[in-house]
Amino acid sequence: MAVKTIQATIPGIFYRRPAPDQPPYKNDGDAIALGDTVGLIEVMKTFTPVVAEQAGRNARFLVENEEAIMAGQPLVEMDG
Repeated sequence: MAVKTIQATIPGIFYRRPAPDQPPYKNDGDAIALGDTVGLIEVMKTFTPVVAEQAGRNARFLVENEEAIMAGQPLVEMDG
């Protein structure tokens, strides 16, 4: 089975939740459908959604909530 990744499109801070008091968009082990939001990247108070461009299952996050990330960095790995 092929491994797929979702990568950061821009550098910034990665957030797995829409707000601190809300649950994560996705958890490890969740299925991800095409178009699902899996997190947000914040740059100077502007939030950009990270959207899945392909479907997969058994997601595994490669970065922590509120971690600084670089453009092109893999954020989520999943089985194809």
